[in-house]
Amino acid sequence: MTPLRTLFPLICGFVSIASAASAASAQVTTTPDQPLPADTRELVQPVMDRMILVHGILDQFEGRTDGRTPDLRWSGEGWIGTDYDKFWVKTEGFRRSNGTVDDGQQEFLYSRAISTYFDLQGGLRSDLDSRPARNWAALGFEGLAPLFFNLQGTGYVSDSGHFAARFEASYDLLLTNRLILQPEFEINLYSKSDPARLVGAGISEIDTGLRLRYEFDRKLAPYFGVAYEGKFGQTASFARRAGESTSAVRFVFGIRSWF
Repeated sequence: MTPLRTLFPLICGFVSIASAASAASAQVTTTPDQPLPADTRELVQPVMDRMILVHGILDQFEGRTDGRTPDLRWSGEGWIGTDYDKFWVKTEGFRRSNGTVDDGQQEFLYSRAISTYFDLQGGLRSDLDSRPARNWAALGFEGLAPLFFNLQGTGYVSDSGHFAARFEASYDLLLTNRLILQPEFEINLYSKSDPARLVGAGISEIDTGLRLRYEFDRKLAPYFGVAYEGKFGQTASFARRAGESTSAVRFVFGIRSWF
C-alpha cells in the first residue's frame, strides 16, 4: 500500500469532521424574519466573509553563523481562501555550509476556522531534503492566544506507524511603531527513532531565537539577532556520530517579507 493511499482516508476523515462541526455551529435558534424599518434598510451591509483572499509571508530568510560555519535558514507559509476555509502551503529548512539541505519540511493543509482567533488544520507533511524522504498525515491548530501570542501545535502520523509532534510560539513586542523584538520557540518530538534521518525518540530538537527587525515598509523588514539550535537524546547521539554539532548559539541576519 502506497503512503498516499494510507494517508488519504485520514485526510478525508478530517475534512468530514471539520465540515460537520461547522454545520453544527451554524445551527442557531432563529425567529421569523421581521421587516426592517424603512429608514434603516439602506444602512444594513452584507458581511464580506466569503471573498477569496491570498496571503504569503517569508517569516525567516536568514544567514546563521558562529564565525566558522555559515548556514542558510528559511521558513515561510502562504494561504488562499476565505475567512473560514483556507488551503495552506508551509515550508522550512536549512541549507548547510557543506551544500546539503537539512530539516526540509513541506506541508499542504486545509484549515477551518473554529473560533475568532484559531483554525483547525489537517493535511500532509513531506520531509524533502538530502536525507530519505518521509510522508506524514498532519492534524493541528494555529492562531492567536490571549495577549496575542502566535501559537502552532501539530501532531503527525507516518505511513510506517511513527508519531511526531511540533509546537511553535512567538510574540511581537513593539518597541516603536517600526522597531519590533520577536522571541520565538520551536520544539520537535518523535515516538520512534529514524537513524536514516538522524532523528531519535523523545525530544529531538529545540530551535529558539530573539530577532530585532525594523519595518522600513510593513511588507519588508531587515532583522538581526541570535538563535540557539539544540539536539537531545538519541538525536544528539546520531549527530555526534555523523560529525555534526549538537548545540550552537549563532548570530542571525536576514529579511522578513509578506504580501
